[in-house]
Amino acid sequence: MKEDKRYELEEFLERMKSYRARHTELITVYVPTGMDVNLITRQLESEKSTATNIKSTATRKNVQDALESLIRITKQMKQAPPNGLGLFAGNVSQIEGQNDFIVEVFEPPEELNIRLYRCDQTFVLDPLDEMLEVKELYGLLVVEKKEATIGMLVGKKIKILQKLDSMVPGKTNKGGQSAARYGRIRENMAKEFYRKIAEIMKQEFFHLGGNLKGILVGGPGPTKEDFLKEGQLITALENKVLAV
Repeated sequence: MKEDKRYELEEFLERMKSYRARHTELITVYVPTGMDVNLITRQLESEKSTATNIKSTATRKNVQDALESLIRITKQMKQAPPNGLGLFAGNVSQIEGQNDFIVEVFEPPEELNIRLYRCDQTFVLDPLDEMLEVKELYGLLVVEKKEATIGMLVGKKIKILQKLDSMVPGKTNKGGQSAARYGRIRENMAKEFYRKIAEIMKQEFFHLGGNLKGILVGGPGPTKEDFLKEGQLITALENKVLAV
């Protein structure tokens, strides 16, 4: 996670943890990556209908108002953002009869894989808190002549960062000078492809510093060896290569 995103998340969590309702009336909703938000809207509408059974008039109104505010938001969406979504709403006033109503929509810096609805005195923040935990990070590269995939192993989860096509042509059956010239062109294109991979690895991995435990490089034998030889990977990352 980049430092600016980490700071933004820490600041958001600190603020949200400071809120506490007088009763069970704060709504937390987590929408996982790629989910159809219409399903969430229908769930919230169902919860709003169920909330009519709450005995306390003030609590019932606060819960229904919170749900209605989130329904208005979800109705404007079709699908969750790439990393999912956190929705929070409710009256956080500590004074009976007064309103301090908040609504927060938060796009997390990492993928949310949990679907959750909760009505409580505090907001449920554990899924976001877990994103701040220090996880073992390993860079991954699978490289072939035709393509490359750059990814990251975060704990036990593999995340694909970028896929690249090389445009390096296949071998030719021609002989003589044509074959030699074609071979040089092919070799130069491969070197350029390796340098492009190395540059993207720098962009994706260098800022991680000491949090990056190592880099694993895979693919056909000669190709990955050629990459490490010709790709001009910066020394800081080259020293992190654990296995080839």
